[in-house]
Amino acid sequence: YTKLGYAGNTEPQFIIPSCEFPIKLSTEVQVVSALFTLSGIVDSLIFKKVVPIRKCSFWVFLLQWPIRHGIVEDWDLMERFMEQVIFKYLRAEPEDHYFLMTEPPLNTPENREYLAEIMFESFNIPGL
Repeated sequence: YTKLGYAGNTEPQFIIPSCEFPIKLSTEVQVVSALFTLSGIVDSLIFKKVVPIRKCSFWVFLLQWPIRHGIVEDWDLMERFMEQVIFKYLRAEPEDHYFLMTEPPLNTPENREYLAEIMFESFNIPGL
């Protein structure tokens, strides 16, 4: 989960799942293909069991998690997630605010550097 808020508040304004819904599958072939690709990652599926539906159109959405066990694994997805968090939830202009971000104890220096690069270059924040 991601906790969001402004300094001075006693608790976070939002607590949201750290996931995205970018994939929309419309055909049975795409669903079966995605299930084989994602075998073993059951928590990534909204629908844990897909029942084939004949002569009907249906939509299946797949969740994508940019963070796995506290470590960012998909930086493009993480950047899109942060964009959504900053603009949709906080409704903030990142150029006007400093950001405080937490990280896991075993985070690599490369991940820390890449997070700073995204925040400074993509969002033009004044400080981190």
